Amino acid sequence: MKHPISLYRSLWMSFAAALAVAGAAQAVQKKDKAVRMAGNFIRTTGPTPAPPSRPVDPAAQEYVIGREDVLAIDVWREPEISRVEPVRPDGRITLPLVGEVLASGETPSALEQEIGAKLSGYIHDPAVTVIVQQANSHHFNIIGDVLRPGSYALDGPITVLDAIAVAGGFREFAKLTRIYVVRRLADGNSIRIRFNYKAAVGGSERELNLTLKPGDTVIVP
Repeated sequence: MKHPISLYRSLWMSFAAALAVAGAAQAVQKKDKAVRMAGNFIRTTGPTPAPPSRPVDPAAQEYVIGREDVLAIDVWREPEISRVEPVRPDGRITLPLVGEVLASGETPSALEQEIGAKLSGYIHDPAVTVIVQQANSHHFNIIGDVLRPGSYALDGPITVLDAIAVAGGFREFAKLTRIYVVRRLADGNSIRIRFNYKAAVGGSERELNLTLKPGDTVIVP
C-alpha cells in the first residue's frame, strides 16, 4: 500500500495533467473560432461584385421636343431669364438676351447647351436647365371610317396597324386599300404616304407598315 503522501502526490499530478489537456483543447477551439470569424469578416467585407449590366432600352432615349410642348427653362440665379415657355407652331421659343431659338427637334440637354452658349456672352458660366413640363407634341391623329377617331398619345413606336387597332378598327364601308398618312415636314410642307391595309396584313407589303411620327394623321376614307 502506497504511503498517503505518495498517493496524494499522484492524484495531484493526474489532476494537473487533466487540467493541462482541457486547457489545450479549449485553446484550440478558440483558435478555430477566431479563424472562422476572420474568414467570415473577409467574405463580408471583401469587394462587392458589380451588378450585371442592363441592356440599353432603345425606347428609353431622351425625349425630343416638338411643337406645342411647354418648356420650363431655368437659368440659375437669373430669375429674369427663367420662365415657362410654349414651343410655337414654328418650333421656336424666345428668351431675353438669347432671342429666338429653335426648340422643336432638339432634346432638352441639347437645348440647354445651345441656350447656355448664347447666354455666355452676357453671363459667366450660365447653368441652364430645360424641363418638358407638358408633352403636347407626341400624339397622332386618326380620322375617317374607324370606330373611335381622335387624337392619341404617341408613347412609343406605333405603326399604322397599331393606330387602327387603338381606334377600334374599321367601320363597315371603310376603303381598306386607300388609307393614307399625312405627315408634316420640318419646312412646313406636308406629304401623303399611301397605306394598303389588305397588302400589309397579307404579307405582300408588310414592310410598308409605316411607323408613325409625332403629328402624323392617319386618314381612313
